[in-house]
Amino acid sequence: MKKQYLALSLLTPVLCPALTAEARTPKENKVTNREQPNVIVILADDLGYGDLECYGAKNVQTPNVNRLAGEGIRFTNAHTVAATSTPSRYSLLTGEYAWRRPDTDVAAGNAGMIIRPEQYTMADMFKNAGYTTCAIGKWHLGLGDKTGQQDWNAPLPAALGDLGFDYHYIMAATADRVPCVFIENGKVANYDPSAPIEVSYKQNFPGEPTGADHPELLYNQKPSHGHDMSIVNGISRIGFMKGGGKALWKDENIADSITTHAIDFIKQHKDEPFFMYFATNDVHVPRFPHDRFRGKNPMGVRGDAIVQFDWSVGQIMETLDKLGLAENTLIILSSDNGPVVDDGYDDKAEELLNGHSPAGPWRGNKYSAFEGGTAVPAIVRWPKKIKENRESDVLMSQIDWMASLGALVNARLPKGSAPDSYNRIGNLLGTDDEDRPWVIELASNHVLSVRTKDWKYIEPNDGPAMIQWGPKIETGNLSTPQLYDMRKEINERANVALQHPEVVYDMQNILRRVRNKTIKME
Repeated sequence: MKKQYLALSLLTPVLCPALTAEARTPKENKVTNREQPNVIVILADDLGYGDLECYGAKNVQTPNVNRLAGEGIRFTNAHTVAATSTPSRYSLLTGEYAWRRPDTDVAAGNAGMIIRPEQYTMADMFKNAGYTTCAIGKWHLGLGDKTGQQDWNAPLPAALGDLGFDYHYIMAATADRVPCVFIENGKVANYDPSAPIEVSYKQNFPGEPTGADHPELLYNQKPSHGHDMSIVNGISRIGFMKGGGKALWKDENIADSITTHAIDFIKQHKDEPFFMYFATNDVHVPRFPHDRFRGKNPMGVRGDAIVQFDWSVGQIMETLDKLGLAENTLIILSSDNGPVVDDGYDDKAEELLNGHSPAGPWRGNKYSAFEGGTAVPAIVRWPKKIKENRESDVLMSQIDWMASLGALVNARLPKGSAPDSYNRIGNLLGTDDEDRPWVIELASNHVLSVRTKDWKYIEPNDGPAMIQWGPKIETGNLSTPQLYDMRKEINERANVALQHPEVVYDMQNILRRVRNKTIKME
């Protein structure tokens, strides 16, 4: 990035590198040109930049992710769009900043579909390029047409099949939210007609125990704050649920279940190009890994959950190897936001860190406007095209992955779709080391930040300095503008806004023009 970019770009409009006409050539049938790879996006949940061994993690070994990084590109300056799950995932799958919509905050388990059927998604893009598509694991973007009006005992009239996914096996929201059942192709998997399901986020159902009233029933995990409503599998959750029977998940089996379904999908579609969105539950709370992993890590169940995530990655890689698909499969591994330690369960995760830094060198964590909220691990492997492993500090945002992958597979995107996504496939594949000129970041309290390679700007906010409802996390709030010189220190300690008013002005202008869609990228 040219040093004069900030000043010049705000004066001179430049053209957006939207997908070219050639890059938008439609594919009418299944892709037969195997130059185009299978694509797997592995998205961890609440996995921090510093939680992986190849990113300097202490007290935990992640050999499978290490191998992935050793055979591809390990990015050290990659960012999610938001510091929380729902807006981050919305942005990744649609190429639109979630903050442009008023309904993309962290979703309840009975939220209606946040991505609407008429929107064009990453799955639509791959499907129309000739790929078979699937979503497996955590969803957290709503199901059904309207919030709180789903009939969980019948096929949902609106689900992921309406968003371009040929197959899905998902958790409606998070493991700490009801309903605690898997949804397979729009229906509750293993549905038990003897235990009809009811879900509410307003009031409990008569006679149903809660963690608040019956802590003696919490034989697997107890809450530290919140998370004291309906009890499933000896763990209390957010929200109220009745029924489920045989369909209820056991937390210790979640990783096995979604990984098995992912492997089965790969085997079934090994002879045709496929796109898989594999969104794991680890390391989100409640952390209750399988007994194969539980009790094995010095950091307790949070460390165990990281190892379980690594195992899932290894199972995917092993399947690709056995089927001869690894060479021409593009894997992108990342996380939906930064890490959190105590996020509502008394699992001793904070007490057992023992020098481990989940966010690595960054300040802040999940929810925060500081970099720890959105700076995440990102690893790309595609042996056919990426021949040597390397490390890259190119500034990157997940908002661009839709347009970038679209360019890779010659997708044709409808006008107006993926409005904030730019084709930067060269960054992903290591053929272009030019930084994204700016990255926009969203904190949980809706504060926006601008990050360039050299600077970080956080807009003023009068809210509290610390999160008030539980986690010991800095919000990043300050009533005056914040500016940090990322060339000198990346831990955002010295606010230099008063010393560099011209940079503050430039950063404010970038944010203003991104908000009103008048700025374009070179």
